[in-house]
Amino acid sequence: MNEIVKGGLESLGISLFYAKLVLGMVFSFALTFFSIPTIVKISRRKNLMDEPGIRSSHLRKIPNLGGIAIFYSLAVCASIFAFELFELYKFLFASLVILLYIGVMDDIVVMRAYKKLLVQIIVTALMVLGSDVRIRSFFGVLGIYELSYTVSVIFSMFTFIVLINSFNLIDGIDGLSGGYSIICSALFGISYFRLGEFNYPLVVLSAVIIGSVIGFLYYNLSPYRTNKVFMGDTGSMILGFLLAFTAICFIDIFIDKQLPDVPRYFLQTAPAVTVAILILPIVDTLNVVIIRLLNRQSIFAADKNHIHHSLLELGLTHRRSSAYIMVYYLFVVMVAYFYRHINVNYLLVLVLTLGFIGAYIPRLILYLRKETN
Repeated sequence: MNEIVKGGLESLGISLFYAKLVLGMVFSFALTFFSIPTIVKISRRKNLMDEPGIRSSHLRKIPNLGGIAIFYSLAVCASIFAFELFELYKFLFASLVILLYIGVMDDIVVMRAYKKLLVQIIVTALMVLGSDVRIRSFFGVLGIYELSYTVSVIFSMFTFIVLINSFNLIDGIDGLSGGYSIICSALFGISYFRLGEFNYPLVVLSAVIIGSVIGFLYYNLSPYRTNKVFMGDTGSMILGFLLAFTAICFIDIFIDKQLPDVPRYFLQTAPAVTVAILILPIVDTLNVVIIRLLNRQSIFAADKNHIHHSLLELGLTHRRSSAYIMVYYLFVVMVAYFYRHINVNYLLVLVLTLGFIGAYIPRLILYLRKETN
């Protein structure tokens, strides 16, 4: 069937890949865009709303099940336009369904942290052990190259779990988590495209993620209270999981597997470039954990020590705060790309240093304001 469609498109002068790319993005946008109003309506009728709390930056109850629409569009469009991924990674779809279930439960009932962590361990085990999605080498970071199977499995599962929860943590103001997901997906998608046809299904997946999140952001950034929606833990966990998946696949591309379709291009700094693309959730999480440990608080305690909280204290709106954060960390990615051929350890230190500088600039401005007053 695929060959028939491919032949028909090529007879019209249309590449099958570009058709999948465009249709995947368009349909994923449409499914999210048209399903959210129904979700909002049901949420309001059943009072399934996000209540303002200690970490909240909103004052009213807002529907928080927008992640269901994101999952719906991703599940439908990815399985149609990037079905090769579900054939290659057998447990990918099952992992998404499990995260959907646990995310919806947490958005409605609020689950205990250890229960969510247990499910995340199960999901990451399915991907790492079942689908063999692993970080196999450090490319010389700290002098470490190829990892043993056991170390590779443990570190890959840890990476999945950290990124899933990191994206959940940055989902604190309008547009930030969704907007940054679009940036990450676009950067990974462009990189996959440049690395050859073997990676085209991952390019299409990136386009599907972008389309679905754009459909969500239309409502998330809506100035009208009746249309506004949050993605909730459902959306942030699914996006964090998929970006962790695409990040690990990106690093894995540069491992020599002796396959003819794998590009010969080798990027020694692949781990550092990947960290640069995902720098916001990584730095924000590290920053919060460090502050909580210094204050002798539980690392799971709720607070307002995130980067976006500092910007809100400066008087910026949600949109301007999100824009500042995304522009600054795009600058970090540009620096990483410009210096991608230097030693991987130097580049990693440079990326993390710039990342933390961006996190502390708002705090420095707040401190100087207080001193002058």
